[in-house]
Amino acid sequence: MRQIAIYGKGGIGKSTTTQNTVAALTEMGKKVLVVGCDPKADSTRLLLHGLNQKTVLDTLRDEGEDIDLEDIMRNGYGDTKCVESGGPEPGVGCAGRGIITSINMLESLGAYTPDLDYVFYDVLGDVVCGGFAMPIREGKAREIYIVASGEMMALYAANNISKGVMKFADSGGVRLGGIICNSRNVDNEYELLEAFARELGSQLIHFVPRDNVVQRAEINKKTVIDFDPTVQQADEYRTLARNIDGNDMFVVPRPMTQDRLEELLMTFGILDSL
Repeated sequence: MRQIAIYGKGGIGKSTTTQNTVAALTEMGKKVLVVGCDPKADSTRLLLHGLNQKTVLDTLRDEGEDIDLEDIMRNGYGDTKCVESGGPEPGVGCAGRGIITSINMLESLGAYTPDLDYVFYDVLGDVVCGGFAMPIREGKAREIYIVASGEMMALYAANNISKGVMKFADSGGVRLGGIICNSRNVDNEYELLEAFARELGSQLIHFVPRDNVVQRAEINKKTVIDFDPTVQQADEYRTLARNIDGNDMFVVPRPMTQDRLEELLMTFGILDSL
């Protein structure tokens, strides 16, 4: 069973990318568990066709500790297993602790069954809080993929996340599997992301082009493969899924200094255009 965490700047499209990739993996016959690690609880929405799933933390608040796996897990597209960790009540507590509580609860309830091929953790934002770093800090997820684009702040966040991966590489055994570009149609974006990944000592695992069919599928509460399996964008997610499935390049990243990152951005004309 491969445990994968997807990180990236807030709003970069982690949840969309994760769910579309998972849909492609299930099409390949893989058994997948998706654990949403975001208080918004939207990491499984497309797989569940919009079902507003009750989160682990809400279930614990309402029903106490005596709960069954069926209370917090739902079956989604392609028989995907779907869980949302949720978050604390607004203004109270740390959202990162919801991840810790949820993963511990899933372990105790036997969610990590031997038939699973993959577990995906869709993690909120940047690695700035210990709770959100939990999947890599405690060795739950051994593979990290960072979703980025050619925008400056997306790359700044990706570089920062790489620092977190490097920090926990020895204690947790975590490795960077690659960068996923969720394109924003920035000038020289493909070349920039290739150079960025290479600078980290990693790889651009796939460049996902921008296509409005993704938004149309989301409006219909579906992944692209579920919405229209014949379109080119569905094949892009299939390629991404195959690249992850066949990946054997896992590295301890070499994060850049801020000066070096800005040099790279200037080389490809990103800072000049701001």
